[in-house]
Amino acid sequence: MSAYGVEETQLYCPYCGERISVLVDTSAVGDGSDSYIEDCQVCCRPIRLTVRLAGDGSFEVLGQHENDV
Repeated sequence: MSAYGVEETQLYCPYCGERISVLVDTSAVGDGSDSYIEDCQVCCRPIRLTVRLAGDGSFEVLGQHENDV
């Protein structure tokens, strides 16, 4: 896992519960975390993805309902 580039990860859709694959542009995460909307490939509902980078270059992706804050 690199802190600079596009990484693929999997998570469960918070709406339909299906496991989906998402591409994360870790180079776009400037201050250590970033949030954006991407549609589920199964149910097409909008998922808020929050990407957090660690100092060692690893990352974590959290998928939530679009309106969850």
